[in-house]
Amino acid sequence: MATDKELSDFLKSVEKRAFKRTAYTVRNDDAALDIVQDSMIRLSEKYADRPPAELPLVFQRILSNATMDWFRRQKVRNAVLVNLSEFEGADDDGGDFDLLELLDLSDTRSATESAADSVGRLQMLELIDGEVARLPTRQREAFLLRYWEELDVAETAAVMGCSEGSVKTHCSRAVHALAKALRAKGVSP
Repeated sequence: MATDKELSDFLKSVEKRAFKRTAYTVRNDDAALDIVQDSMIRLSEKYADRPPAELPLVFQRILSNATMDWFRRQKVRNAVLVNLSEFEGADDDGGDFDLLELLDLSDTRSATESAADSVGRLQMLELIDGEVARLPTRQREAFLLRYWEELDVAETAAVMGCSEGSVKTHCSRAVHALAKALRAKGVSP
């Protein structure tokens, strides 16, 4: 059974990555924040009795399910409101997700890094962020779970609800698509 501190530390360690993953998927920062918060609450209320080693996989599954639930609600909401949309103005604030807000730069790193290096690194991160956002949904999900969340193939398959072979295929396609897109923009390994 996870202690309160272990649960709190776990949630603190995954909050930014979970938000980023969800923001990629739903393309709405407010909705992503709600989904992540609801997932964290659900984990705390219903699964706090699990051993700490099980929390990452359980949380990823809760997060995936909450995201799918959001899409289902959106589909119903859009079907009901489709005729009313003609009367509303376009009030989308267009607030893009800012990767820079999520970067935790240590004091020593930012103090020793030149301005040119810092700008170059941030531009590279924005470029990669944009290309990851362009990946198809399943490829992006597999890529983020495997390489960002560092889940193994079996855990990723369990979270995504697919076979291990599908996870490998999605990851391979994502890596190749990212490499091709970045090479086309002049980025080489």
